Amino acid sequence: MQREVAATRDFSRRSLTRLLRDYGIAIALLVEIILFAQFSPYFLTAENLVNITLQVSITAIIAVGMTFVILTAGIDLSVGALVALSGVIATSFLKSVGSFPVALMIAMLGGLGVGALAGFIAGVFITRFNITPFIVTLAIMTISRGIAFMYTDGRPIWDLPPEFAFLGSGRVAGIPIPTLAMMFVYGIAYVVLNQTRFGRYVYAVGGNKEAARLSGINTNSVILWVYVISGVLAALSGILLSSRMNSGQPNAGVMYELDVIAAVVVGGTSLFGGRGSIIGTFLGAMLIGILRNGLNLVNVNSYVQMVVLGVVILLAVMLDQLKKRS
Repeated sequence: MQREVAATRDFSRRSLTRLLRDYGIAIALLVEIILFAQFSPYFLTAENLVNITLQVSITAIIAVGMTFVILTAGIDLSVGALVALSGVIATSFLKSVGSFPVALMIAMLGGLGVGALAGFIAGVFITRFNITPFIVTLAIMTISRGIAFMYTDGRPIWDLPPEFAFLGSGRVAGIPIPTLAMMFVYGIAYVVLNQTRFGRYVYAVGGNKEAARLSGINTNSVILWVYVISGVLAALSGILLSSRMNSGQPNAGVMYELDVIAAVVVGGTSLFGGRGSIIGTFLGAMLIGILRNGLNLVNVNSYVQMVVLGVVILLAVMLDQLKKRS
């Protein structure tokens, strides 16, 4: 009898552990929504929910690139600085070129090119010179931020064409354009990670780099490309953010890298690489965005919000460690 009771308890414990491991982020998100709906009558209004997606969209897009990087057991600290640098490059091109449609295309290409170049440089130093990603991307973060301030002489770029603001503030069928861009990026990333050879290679490199190399995967090429992807998506976010502010700000994106890493880790992607999902990253970004929105609605000051976010990150990392041991 005692053995049966013990077996039942062990089965229940393992079932609960499996439930939290597989659906913990979705459960936490649901609990969060229910709690804030009780505390604030404005939380579940259509306008507030749309605003949450708009507020989350910038960091959520960057988080897609960070997911690719962390899946290979890397890290990219340069994304916040690239938001600023790509934004000032794009807005300066927008002012210096003639008609708006042509100027916008050149500005977009210029901004995205800056992100791609930065990611490429990071990938080269990591793969060819075997320097740890933390150091490489920390250096690129500092360089990019410095170039952004040098390029603008520390001043914002103003007087942009009014049409440019539509990219970051306009709506299509009531949905903000940055939200639509976020949905598009996540859709593409989901297909790449789950339906393509490159996606399988990303997981393989993060799971065991040496085994992946011995199986014929060009691990250096995979790592190089994930940093290019991260740089391009950071640049895209920088352009969208500049459009929302209708200016190029050299100090934009400060601390974004921490928000992005938090969203990826809270979403269940392992810092050790090889395990995670793009859906988890989306849920992690939404959880943090809803947390901040809800705390603002119930008038919790920003200092307390920082503490709460830090606790959430610690709990997520602790859960990741427990998963690794199990």
